[in-house]
This record gives sequence, C-alpha cells and structure tokens, in this order.
Amino acid sequence: MAFPATIRFSPLKFPGQFQLISPKSSQPTHFSKSLNFKHFRVNASTSVSSSNVSVANKPSTLKKNDYWQWKFSDKSIKIYYEEHEKEGSKPSKNMLMIPTISDVSTMEEWNLVVSEILEQDVDKNFGATLVDWPGLGNSDRPKLDYTADVMEKFLADLINSPGSPVFKPVLAAKKGLVKPAAIIAVAPTWAGPLPIVFGRDTNMESRYGLLRGTLRAPALGWMMYNVLVSNENAIQSQYKSHVYADPANVTPEIVQSRYALTKKEGARYVPAAFLTGLLDPVKSREEFLDTFASMEGNIPVLIVSTSGAPKRSKAEMEALRGAKGVTKFVEVPGALLPQEEYPKAVAEEIQKFLLEI
Repeated sequence: MAFPATIRFSPLKFPGQFQLISPKSSQPTHFSKSLNFKHFRVNASTSVSSSNVSVANKPSTLKKNDYWQWKFSDKSIKIYYEEHEKEGSKPSKNMLMIPTISDVSTMEEWNLVVSEILEQDVDKNFGATLVDWPGLGNSDRPKLDYTADVMEKFLADLINSPGSPVFKPVLAAKKGLVKPAAIIAVAPTWAGPLPIVFGRDTNMESRYGLLRGTLRAPALGWMMYNVLVSNENAIQSQYKSHVYADPANVTPEIVQSRYALTKKEGARYVPAAFLTGLLDPVKSREEFLDTFASMEGNIPVLIVSTSGAPKRSKAEMEALRGAKGVTKFVEVPGALLPQEEYPKAVAEEIQKFLLEI
C-alpha cells in the first residue's frame, strides 16, 4: 500500500494557502517538490464506527464527480476526481485529498474521512476535492516511466493549472504565494516495499530493475503481476499481515474492491515502480527527517502514528516523534491504513489539529 494526501485551501488568510493532510500506506508517499514535499506515507479516514468499515459506504456529501485532463509529455491523461461539500454550504476553504500511492491505491480511502469532517463542520467552512493519482484508482493508466518526479509534477500541475478541479482557490500560485496551511501525515514512511525490506545496494538495485522490466513486459508482465499483486489471496494476505492491525477487519468487500482495481487496463505500471522503490524520492531516514525539518517555522505539521504498524515502518514513524519541523505527534490504533480500519480516531485527530492551527 501507499499513502493518501489532503490539502486544505484557506484563501481567507493567504489567497491560495492550503492544508495538506497526507494519509499513510504500507509503503511510501510522495509530494510535489515545488511544495517542498518529498516522500512520505500517510493515512487518514473517518466513520461513525471505529472499525469494520465498509468501503461501499459512499459519503452523503458528494456534489460532483468528473475527469480532469492532465497534459503530460505527449499524452492527455484523464484524472478522476470528486468534489464534496456539506448540503447548503458555500465553503471558503477546500481540502485536496490524494490517496496512498500503492499497488491498489484508491481515493475511496478518504470517503469516510470527508463525511466525518464535513458533518462536524458546524460553520460549513470546508469543502473537499478527492483526486486519484495518474495510473491508479479510476484515473487513466498509460504506459509511462513512472517516477517520483512524474508524480510530483502531476501534483504541481494539479494545483497550478487553469481548469483543474483545485486551481481556483490557488490563483496566487503564479505569484509564489501558494503553500500548505498545514500538513497531516498519517502513518508516514519513506521507502517502497522491497527496498524497505531488502535495502538498496548495487546488487539489489539491479534485481529491482529486472523485476520492474518484467512487470512492464506485454505478456510475461501480466503473468508476474497476477502472481504478485492481482489475486485475491495476495491482497487478503497483505491486508491481514501488515496493512490492517486486526485481521478480522479485512472483509471480503474490501478485498474485492482492491482486486477490481488490479484488473484495469494498465494497472501494473505504477505498481512496478512502486514495489521496486522507483517512486521513493529519498534514500535514507536522514533525508526523510530533513524533509520535515525544512518546514520548521513555516508549515504546521501533524504526524499521526499507529500503535500496530509493522516493526520497520513503526521505526520510521517514531523517528519523527519530537523531530524538527513536527508540530504535533499523536498515535492512533491501526497499522498502515488506519484511515479505513479506524477512521473515526484518525478524523478526530485531524479535526483537533485543524482547530488548533
């Protein structure tokens, strides 16, 4: 799994100011270099109950769903997005929510978070825009050479391009005034699944390259992808072993929802990059910490750690406790995807932080 992200636009303070809430993943997450984000994994989600959340429960706040045409290289890529707001409201602030980058990434991870936050928004100040990454979720999945730079460019273009679903609140970007009002990173880590386990020496990098090439190949690639990713047993095992803290919360509905994503045309291209670390813009814990340190005094940062994260991932989260640039550090139940497994707990921490800053 990888992580999701949310950005809150707050034009009342600074035109184009926004808040980024990043959810976690079982592997890394990435943000635009132009926004001084590098790569970290995060999770966030909200619900009326604390576990056994149904991914089919659509929020009642959905206002619009559509596609935005992202121009990249010589391609026009359809990017799926949804706009949410409380009934009868005219939001003055917007949250841009982007899901975890992973082999089964989907902005469904944010649905219950949106519902909870907007329902608790008594003054009706907030709206939310949910966006799927290129090559993932319900967005187009062209055969690109996906890298951290590609994903970072996408996020920058999404925010700054006229006609994008979030451009209007950030017109000040052209004047260099756009920056996050805050960042919330849920279960953040910085390395892809294989590098975090096997490391990055020359021999392993060579093997990652071989696997990546195999996964992208026309026929053999699908065969390998079906073995490693696109089968229900593999997805169920992944979720039960390290994505969720309580295996009992991994329902057949969740598995089916994620399995369906792996069967879309072009589904294997981003996972080939993700699994082998090609989407990792940092190579060490030191670089990871430096990413947050660079925000010291400029951007409020909330780190939402989880009590049941796998050992290696937990160590990276704990490294941020008291780290430079981290405004607040909290812990919630869950493992690598608390936004789905324990959404209410994550939503409450997000809401508290939004009120504090």
